Amino acid sequence: MDQSTDLRRARGDRTRRAVLDSAVQEASVLGLDALSFGALAASAPVNKSAIAGLFGSKEKLQLAAVERAAEIYTEHVIVPARSAPRGLPRLWALVLAWTEYSRSRVFRGGCFFRTVEVEFDMREGAVRDAVVAAHRSWESYVEHQVRTATDAGELAPGTDPDQVEFEINALLNAANDRSLLFGDDAVYRRAEAAVRALLVAHGADPDALR
Repeated sequence: MDQSTDLRRARGDRTRRAVLDSAVQEASVLGLDALSFGALAASAPVNKSAIAGLFGSKEKLQLAAVERAAEIYTEHVIVPARSAPRGLPRLWALVLAWTEYSRSRVFRGGCFFRTVEVEFDMREGAVRDAVVAAHRSWESYVEHQVRTATDAGELAPGTDPDQVEFEINALLNAANDRSLLFGDDAVYRRAEAAVRALLVAHGADPDALR
């Protein structure tokens, strides 16, 4: 492969990334159905026909947007928490990283996945499957940290990891939604306090949750 081919591929990758970065921001506000080649051409440094050439169909664009959103989510929520030890410290780090992710509007519309899960919850097809897979991956990761904390004695014996994961995510999602609806930043502090109380009720050391 010659240098010119490498350069073309690199330019193509940069263009694709720029289009997807615009797409995920748009979809976080209006949903994935609102995405179109024409609308993205108005905000990305490429014309409509080039965008169509990159993705081929609206569904493929939507799937690529979900994949890109998951990468951004990982960068802002999962990666910052990895410096904390597995178990309770990492679980708490994930909670703090998530509230910061939503509060700082990494996506303009709050949590990207909260927007698109409502849009696709009653549908069938590849896009819904991709959204579900992203959710399952996150839920499984949180559940694993709860289970690890329980096995390590950081949470009480008999703690149900699935139930604790469900309650944590319910609180975080409520904070995201109420922040968007009411413009109230205080809901993040309330969510963190509620998760802290939940974990303490399951045997966590309050001093470990700072």
